[in-house]
Amino acid sequence: MKICIVTFDGFNELDSLVAFGILNIAINYYIKKPDWRVSISSPTKTIKSMNGVLMESGSTLQDAREADVVIIGSGMKTRDIVNDNTVMSQLKFDPSRQLIASQCSGTLILAKLELLSNVPACTDLTTKPYVEEAGIKVLDRPFFASGNIATAGGCLSSQYIVAWILARIDSIESARNAIYYAAPVGEKDEYVERAMKNITPFL
Repeated sequence: MKICIVTFDGFNELDSLVAFGILNIAINYYIKKPDWRVSISSPTKTIKSMNGVLMESGSTLQDAREADVVIIGSGMKTRDIVNDNTVMSQLKFDPSRQLIASQCSGTLILAKLELLSNVPACTDLTTKPYVEEAGIKVLDRPFFASGNIATAGGCLSSQYIVAWILARIDSIESARNAIYYAAPVGEKDEYVERAMKNITPFL
């Protein structure tokens, strides 16, 4: 199982790294499948976040095309990315064989790739008008999925993407365990139930 989190220069650390961290914890400590791999995929070896964090990617966009699961992260340069034909031509995903999820402005990338045709979507409030301009109905909710495509809006909705992915590729128990681990002490049951409430209708 290969999971790629597509991440570009100007990325939002919360969107890419929260998902990266929780997925790795789930795979290493709960699912315990050492051949499963989660990586940050980007067009360049080094990328810088919107707040100046330098990070090395662990895989390429080619790897993301071949992955079993793809998450499209967000960032402050997404509107530039969707107008960059060189980059967009490398983003070829197939929902018939891949689980595909987007976070916040990553939804604009899915819209431009025409992967959201006739499907409503979630995104952050800043990106909402641009997604609507692309012809997509934006929902006032944190998470929505249709078939193998999911979208989420708001940085902390990363947990819903993670829970949905884990429930789809392994089990609901794995999803619950991962969210329980990451949730604040004293609020763990509440976090788990909220996550399950958001993803269960789409499993």
